Amino acid sequence: MSAPASLYIVATPIGNLEDMTPRAIATLKEVAIIACEDTRTSGKLLAHFGIDTKGLTDDGRTLNRLWAYHEHNSAVQTPKIIEMLQEGHSVALISDAGTPLVSDPGYQLVQAAHAAGVPVSPIAGVSAAIAALSAAGLPSDRFSFIGFLPAKTHGRQKQLEQLAARTETMIFYEAPHRIVASIEDMAAVLGETREVTYCRELTKTFETVHKSTLGELLTFVRGDDNQQRGEIVLVVAGADGSADADDVSAHDALLQRLLVDLSVKKAAALAADITGLKKNALYQRLLILQD
Repeated sequence: MSAPASLYIVATPIGNLEDMTPRAIATLKEVAIIACEDTRTSGKLLAHFGIDTKGLTDDGRTLNRLWAYHEHNSAVQTPKIIEMLQEGHSVALISDAGTPLVSDPGYQLVQAAHAAGVPVSPIAGVSAAIAALSAAGLPSDRFSFIGFLPAKTHGRQKQLEQLAARTETMIFYEAPHRIVASIEDMAAVLGETREVTYCRELTKTFETVHKSTLGELLTFVRGDDNQQRGEIVLVVAGADGSADADDVSAHDALLQRLLVDLSVKKAAALAADITGLKKNALYQRLLILQD
């Protein structure tokens, strides 16, 4: 058996094809196998750059270089790809757009490659999350990539409540058919005055980068059906941290009494009305007291 080849994690454009790097093109031309989410989508990209999806084996047989690899077949495909790598055939992993494994399948393959002692090499390029952060005009020294929120309102609001007091910038992806509902929930839980930058169809013809507050953004998106289409990234400011922890804890007796009759969410809202402190800070304190 020959020495293991390399698994290359190759970033592809998120819209503008000129963002494809020469190194990515060269790598995709050289590897034996290209693993992708959707062979039709990736086939069009590869054809544009003149990357052949057919190859020849050592015995002269034609080899299909483009292999489907997604969450529904990863259990079957992962060992096959690892076997190819261990036989000395390099493999490239790509997603439908952007950098693989950022809200995309593929970590099982990378994990298996590491376990098998196969070298893993990133071919860097575009990521929608980092592109949005770079244009957001919000603090970027500390940030969290959250990805997609739950599809249902209850689950979405619950996760937002858990994120409400975090002070770092947060990056979300959202589907166009849920964007209005998600902004409504963000405004309700995080507050209408929370800063946000709305990034839609980045690098494409109808790119939108709109910095505002959640309340204003809701009006902006509701009023324009075009803003409810395409690929969307929301970059949301972290909590300002202005509510002092000592001020909040000074009201522990009140908070504990409210917890007797009310849910954490309702107790936080009522305590905010009574004390004038920030609801998010009170909510986090109530979670501590409840535990």
